[in-house]
Amino acid sequence: MIKLYDTGVFYADGEIIKDDGEGKARLKQLGLSDDKAAASEKTMAYSILKAHNTSGNMEQLKIKFDCMASHDITYVGIIQTARASGLDKFPVPYVLTNCHNSLCAVGGTINEDDHMFGLSAAKKYGGIYVPAHFAVIHQYMREMMAGCGKMILGSDSHTRYGALGTMAIGEGGGELAKQLLCKTYDINRPEVIGVYLTGKPDPAVGPQDIALAIIGAVFKNGYVKNKVMEFIGDGIKNLSAEYRNGIDVMTTETTCLSSIWMTDDNTKDWYITHGRPEDFKEIAPERGAYYDGLVYVDMSKVKPMIAMPFHPSNVYTIDELNANLYDILDEVEKNGAKQIDNPGIEFKLKDKVKNGRLMVEQGVIAGCAGGTYDNLVDVADMLNGKTIGDGEFTLSVYPSSQPVFMSLVENGSIAKLMQAGATVRSAFCGPCFGAGDVPPNNGLSIRHSTRNFPNREGSKPGNGQIASVALMDARSIAATAVNKGVLTPATDIDVNFTKPKYYFNKTVYDNRVYNGYGKADNSVELKFGPNITDWPEMSPLADNLLIKVVSYITDPVTTTDELIPSGETSSYRSNPLGLAEFTLSRKDPAYVGRAKEVRKAEAARNTEGECPKDALPELKDVFETIHGDDRFKDVHFRKDLCIGSCVYAYKPGDGSAREQAASCQKVLGGWANIAKEYATKRYRSNLINWGMLPFLYEGDTPFENGDYIFVPDIRKAIKANDSSIKAYVVKNGALNEFELNMAELTEDERSIILSGCLINYYKN
Repeated sequence: MIKLYDTGVFYADGEIIKDDGEGKARLKQLGLSDDKAAASEKTMAYSILKAHNTSGNMEQLKIKFDCMASHDITYVGIIQTARASGLDKFPVPYVLTNCHNSLCAVGGTINEDDHMFGLSAAKKYGGIYVPAHFAVIHQYMREMMAGCGKMILGSDSHTRYGALGTMAIGEGGGELAKQLLCKTYDINRPEVIGVYLTGKPDPAVGPQDIALAIIGAVFKNGYVKNKVMEFIGDGIKNLSAEYRNGIDVMTTETTCLSSIWMTDDNTKDWYITHGRPEDFKEIAPERGAYYDGLVYVDMSKVKPMIAMPFHPSNVYTIDELNANLYDILDEVEKNGAKQIDNPGIEFKLKDKVKNGRLMVEQGVIAGCAGGTYDNLVDVADMLNGKTIGDGEFTLSVYPSSQPVFMSLVENGSIAKLMQAGATVRSAFCGPCFGAGDVPPNNGLSIRHSTRNFPNREGSKPGNGQIASVALMDARSIAATAVNKGVLTPATDIDVNFTKPKYYFNKTVYDNRVYNGYGKADNSVELKFGPNITDWPEMSPLADNLLIKVVSYITDPVTTTDELIPSGETSSYRSNPLGLAEFTLSRKDPAYVGRAKEVRKAEAARNTEGECPKDALPELKDVFETIHGDDRFKDVHFRKDLCIGSCVYAYKPGDGSAREQAASCQKVLGGWANIAKEYATKRYRSNLINWGMLPFLYEGDTPFENGDYIFVPDIRKAIKANDSSIKAYVVKNGALNEFELNMAELTEDERSIILSGCLINYYKN
């Protein structure tokens, strides 16, 4: 089904040629060079990156994007950051969508207040504002903004439009603020991994099945981490553009940087259908292109898949799960309990087995992955004339945009869905991040959405609640609905897929979307609700650093959701200090209190003299230990030292691009993370943009939770771009030396850290 190559490969005339002796002989026969460096410049990714690079050096890229997108969890903070740094107008088309907090159901007026801020900002700075319920962010960008050869930056991790010939990257808000200030996205040239698709999927196998199979093969081994996935192969022609979009959006869950696909007549038809034929051009790798690795996918062998809690990579075929129910569920329960790490919560799934079959309580098909036209017309055909029953099982469907919804109404698909018992909602991303369709306690929800991390379905372990999500393709969710909640692969259902033609009607956008690009009006006043606050003042990095480890996480991977929960907490994202109260609340509830205690000491250091003993009495012994060493006896604790907190985690930052995972730590007094590795480039960038040091430490740590770490001459080390940094654990009256590491920083990244955060950097 899927094979990962252990060497790089060349690609010519549809042929995969391994980078070995036999392969070099074959290249010679074809009249091609085996020069990997030159051949790597023949990829689609290279040509697009080159066209957008402003550095003149293709090894160290400085990218400017064609357009950008944010939703209503992120755009307020981004615009506030850019405002504080001198924003005058949006230099590129910037789309502000309202698809995450669009229900306006939590926190009084604060969600709609943010929407009004967004509309006023679009008018003031020249942006594009998409009202709530009109489209999820990625569907709007596909329909209206993607273009072959373009690059798009979004403040959402699932910013992926590669199937439409567009290289798109999801990043934290700091990177979008840089673009708004006419700066660049700086990154070393990424490696490119070929994804060779061959064969034709079974009609009952959908894009989520292909995507989950790929994620299961490459996530845990990091095969494509921070690399570009380049889709090639003779199987692409067998997939509609919409089907490709469904696979492409899920590449985020592999931890790749971006994606790009070959384009063809199917892609061209997409642009024609959407009234933008001028945005199509044929894109393909040049003959003899070199890839740093290859994922070979025979789609004809992919069966309906399921990703069990609590990660999209925890994949099985549905047939495999059904054949080994108790064994697999037992393993999922054990691993899930470790991840939840709450002795008051009993996570169980085996009790859902009835008469040898797994019963689920809920099905949801939603968002940029599930709510597409092709998915929903197939689901409507599967449910046509049937019923989901009057029992516990429920099914909800969210078309991804109003144009998609309109076409489904016109061809009768909505009627088929509703007559079967499904409820049909507006465009909304809530089921993807824990703000919609929360199942009952101990419930299992099957969803065609993007993620199934803990609490992404909206439960609250702190209140004794637990539920879970398994990811599946829309077709298998429909098959399960037909069987009243009995887990069923779509291949078990006989159906005639009618494939009605899609008619895109953008009148709804013409009538309601505010398109102000190029029409900035500085006379417009921004509308501020009472929850929208400016960022608190943040200090520059001092010569020396003293950090207290206030959270020590040993999970194999720590998601962004665990660092700052999604769901209803996102309503407070426009209030930095208010949102910070939720930091690590589901993983380490004591974190906020510990961090605040250290923050008091930093505040006292800035105002009360040399030694803030009263603010945090334990510092007296720490200071005496440091001063007792002749090398550090002259360190002045008011002028020469920052005091802050630190989080240690094995591999933090998987999942969402939300910069709040870092900014919340910062406003609570955080100065650093220490990790064995960072799960994604975007989380590391978020730390840097908020002035936090992304330290690395491999192996067993010489420190524990609650220990202080003294890092002398840290400012000098950052200026010098040192990869190895000397540090000391301050404990029991002694300084125990060890070595922290730091991956390479760009010149701008060093300046941002030295300034204390991106806002300070631009102020300076």
